[in-house]
Amino acid sequence: MPTERAHPMAKAPFPIVIVGHVDHGKSTLIGRLLHDTGNLPEGRVAELKAAAAQRGLEMEWSFLLDALQVERDQGITVDTTRIWFKTAKRPYVIIDAPGHREFLRNMVTGAAGANAAVLVTDAERGSGEQTRRHAYLLSLLGVRQVVIAVNKMDLVGHRQSALESVAAEVGGYLRKLGVEPLHVVPLSARHGDNIVDRSQLMPWYQGPTLLEALDTLPTPPSALDLPLRLPVQDVYRKGDNRLAVGRIESGRLRVGDKLVIAPTGQPVTVAAIDTGRGEAEDYATAGHSVAVLFEEDAALARGQVVSAPASPPRAAEAVRVRAFWLDTQPLTSGTRLFLRLATAEHPVLVDRVEKVLDLQTLTDAEAKEVGQGGIAELVLRAASPIPFDIHTEIAATGRAGLARESRIVGGCVLLGAADDVAKPAPKAVTAVSSSVTRAEFEARTGHRGGVVWLTGLSGAGKSTIAMAAQRALFDAGWKVAVLDGDNLRTGLTSDLGFSEADRVENVRRVAEVANLLAQTGTLVLVSLISPTHAMRDQARAIVGEGFHEVWVKADLETCAARDPKGLYAKAKSGTLPGFTGISAPYEPPATPDLVLETGADPVDTTAGRLVEAVRAAFAPAVQNT
Repeated sequence: MPTERAHPMAKAPFPIVIVGHVDHGKSTLIGRLLHDTGNLPEGRVAELKAAAAQRGLEMEWSFLLDALQVERDQGITVDTTRIWFKTAKRPYVIIDAPGHREFLRNMVTGAAGANAAVLVTDAERGSGEQTRRHAYLLSLLGVRQVVIAVNKMDLVGHRQSALESVAAEVGGYLRKLGVEPLHVVPLSARHGDNIVDRSQLMPWYQGPTLLEALDTLPTPPSALDLPLRLPVQDVYRKGDNRLAVGRIESGRLRVGDKLVIAPTGQPVTVAAIDTGRGEAEDYATAGHSVAVLFEEDAALARGQVVSAPASPPRAAEAVRVRAFWLDTQPLTSGTRLFLRLATAEHPVLVDRVEKVLDLQTLTDAEAKEVGQGGIAELVLRAASPIPFDIHTEIAATGRAGLARESRIVGGCVLLGAADDVAKPAPKAVTAVSSSVTRAEFEARTGHRGGVVWLTGLSGAGKSTIAMAAQRALFDAGWKVAVLDGDNLRTGLTSDLGFSEADRVENVRRVAEVANLLAQTGTLVLVSLISPTHAMRDQARAIVGEGFHEVWVKADLETCAARDPKGLYAKAKSGTLPGFTGISAPYEPPATPDLVLETGADPVDTTAGRLVEAVRAAFAPAVQNT
């Protein structure tokens, strides 16, 4: 057996997050900590003092972090900052999370990767709503190692009673959340008391300094010891093979391993592992980015999760989550969102808001909506199974973002499947089998049925190529149909707009119709912008075998110059919002089955290439005997 090489995160710094109410001194504490541990570049403090003097300000330790001009003017931190420092025991990375309510989004992003937290409170003011909110979010994100730093002890005369009062208040709140604070440290960040050196002004305090408290925090269990989770980020083509590409979030992977792909349940065997080091590897572990080749011809798609068959992720079409809501528009039942879980983006519907948390009393109350900054338990429903883990078991596949129209509007942790959610289709509906099999249809047409999905920017030439190819194939005796996006929006999808949620539903409907036609031995040419990987992966999942992705490639300048419908001009003038390529993104296919360059080649040439590809892929059909 080969000896495993060093894990890529073996020497990684110990991540801690600094949270607390605005103006309680987080940035000052971090600046002083860096200075007193000797982790500042030589001359840095002198530079800050000179810069402050030029602005007529007294030098503050927070200036070390508040690099933005607006932060120095307002005296607040508006973005998450990562700072590296080390002690004699180990390296650290500090995540300085902002305290303002409107900057909560950044705080959540920063805290999600922390092993421990320092919750900063003010000895004079005590805790506040933001302190409670941050404490709850720490528990929600699974951060269980918490040190309470009671700052500004100089403002209360370094009294022991002040510490005890804050410790009882904040510590009691944390305990209600199931979090036992490991240490409560009284300090003065401005003067450096009890940060690195023990303060002579608080002789009654016999506990550790803040630095000593940090150095005694135990390292959490390694991700290596958790079950394998490899979320598929992309699918690459290498010759005739497809490779699953992604980052191993937990566990180990070896050549020869028998694995399973969620949520399809397809069994696979690892044939080769490429970690980008220039040669094939026998194994890889948590933290490695890999390209994995399987012995089987697996149907791979972004968002799937590769795992061991003995410990796969859960899978459910309805999941129960605990969510924090950041948007100004309230969250209600019926809201359509995207659940961004690992590498997947699942279109979901808020089935119901079950309860909303009162941060003051930590009690649940019934409510019909969740306001900005609210925390609630929800049930989310998707059209297909979502592979997930409970967040306390595997965080990487148990924490997710909530998005609306490409914008993050919240976050959540997954609690489990919601088995009590009824499916949207009535139970009385039963699918009827066709009286003619697909094989019989294909024997009659003389070719296989399937779906050729043409994606590309508006004006790239999708419709023109599809119609030209249809004519050529029809003249050759093929049964061929074209589903064009603009034509469908006059009928089948006329009720949909161009929001991200509506685009997803548009793709879903078109894919379902295309699949029904393919079952009848029809070759279906779909001409649809379908701008994101997630949308096209959804179409591929619906159609299954026989789905071919074609990228009709033309750069933005070429498409805008053509502008056959006058849409680019409207988009650039601002009268057509959400237009792909201008005010909305387009994600080119990573591994399309065919690329048709239309910037230089004429339509006849590109349409001819498409016809040749269709003939090679779908003809002739296997005859019945």
